[in-house]
Amino acid sequence: MSTYQLNPLMPVEPAPGQEESEFAPLLSEPFARAWTAPAAQLAGADALHGRLHGRLLGRLLGRVSASRAAEAAMHTMRRRALPRETLGERVSAQALYESNPGRAMRPGEPLRTRLLELAPGATLLPSMLGAAAVFEARQREWLVLSGSARCGEEWLSQRDCHVCPAGHGSPTWTTADGALLFLRESALPASAIEAPFTVRDVDAGWHDFAPGIQRRVLWQHEGEASMLYCLQAGVQVAHHGHGHDEECLMLQGDLFLDDVLLQQGDYQLAPTGTDHRLTETDTGGVLFVHGSLVLKFVV
Repeated sequence: MSTYQLNPLMPVEPAPGQEESEFAPLLSEPFARAWTAPAAQLAGADALHGRLHGRLLGRLLGRVSASRAAEAAMHTMRRRALPRETLGERVSAQALYESNPGRAMRPGEPLRTRLLELAPGATLLPSMLGAAAVFEARQREWLVLSGSARCGEEWLSQRDCHVCPAGHGSPTWTTADGALLFLRESALPASAIEAPFTVRDVDAGWHDFAPGIQRRVLWQHEGEASMLYCLQAGVQVAHHGHGHDEECLMLQGDLFLDDVLLQQGDYQLAPTGTDHRLTETDTGGVLFVHGSLVLKFVV
């Protein structure tokens, strides 16, 4: 003989006629009125729900509006969406930023930044990068993002940096296996840096900057600097302003700049006077930053 177990979550149907004999008194007055909320009470609940919904929707729309306004002030470029310009045989460029010659330069603003891709066996000649009189009048910062290449007489590999001051000639780059280079051109005078120099990744090391953050200063001048940051997963940087244009180029990992996600190869320029309310990474990463040597935290 089998035993049937009742499911305690399953409603039990009353036997025929049970409603009248046992439950009928509960459905008559004065008990009946307890089962039905007054119309005024229902209307009040609906009104309260409507006000709460309106407040939440208003806050959400306000945040979206503020996020869009903040993002519109930034210059963000996605490498995967950038067009390519052929500079020469097996050499191409992707433009990240170019200043407007019709207005005054902001503190720390670059004249131009580009990604330069050299296919295996390619040669990048100085003449491919612009007229010599213009190009060599600018300070040029080169950073090897991937691969390796010979810069003049020295071989550079990933995260090696070469700085060439204004007034000095530009080297020829050659590669056997291919390379991706970042080139930043600025209007700093020749007196800012006296001679070309190279910072090698293998020799430079990292210095503690904040909990979970290490930094490498590639060069600096009067409070402006080019740097590499190494961030551990979960790191956050508090609300800070920008006394110079702040450029971020993601080399590895992911990074949120407020509501904008940067991934490998992505670039953002935050103009002088803007701020980042929250900078954080879930994955950790490495990024190139050009901006103020000392962060200005907003309290």
